[in-house]
Amino acid sequence: MRVLLVDDHQVVRRGLRTFLEVQGDIEVVGEAGDGDEGVARAEELRPDVILMDVKMPGTDGIEALRMLRAAGNPARVLIVTSFTEQRTVVPALRAGAAGYVYKDVDPVALADAIRSVHAGHVLLQPEVAEALLTEDNPAPAHGRGSTLTDREREVLALIADGRSNREIARALVLSEKTVKTHVSNILMKLDLSDRTQAALWAVRTGIHS
Repeated sequence: MRVLLVDDHQVVRRGLRTFLEVQGDIEVVGEAGDGDEGVARAEELRPDVILMDVKMPGTDGIEALRMLRAAGNPARVLIVTSFTEQRTVVPALRAGAAGYVYKDVDPVALADAIRSVHAGHVLLQPEVAEALLTEDNPAPAHGRGSTLTDREREVLALIADGRSNREIARALVLSEKTVKTHVSNILMKLDLSDRTQAALWAVRTGIHS
């Protein structure tokens, strides 16, 4: 897995690099000190996973996420930050982050988180789900969920559980092509842009808890 580190603190980047470089399946291919540089490096290096801080001078992590999405960059972004307030958690996930962990995370757990998002999973830690459930903004209308078939609801629950398409196919005894079709239908019916938003919708509406 090719990983890009985006954090304005050199000591943090150095610590992350030192740990990750001893992982046999992870290669740190570059570093950046702010959002603008991170986006540019992501376009140049095409990493599989980006470890992104939220609060950085200039372009912050959330805006960098939006820029990556607008550019169509396929990298999976794992937010690694010391900020735990829901005002940073929720916008980061809505901007396209595949996961959210804190800088005091156990190093082994961080490596596992990188592997998880690289595999296509959505990393929703319990405290992140709680932030979403207690968000001041109104929850998405449940009415949209009434258009989902029973099978689509099963697929959505597994998406929220962090399962990849391959794992969903195995669990429901379906082909991966059929699962992809279900995922596309779910996103269309719920007017969502990606599986991360679908997972958040499922948590907030009670399809997954």
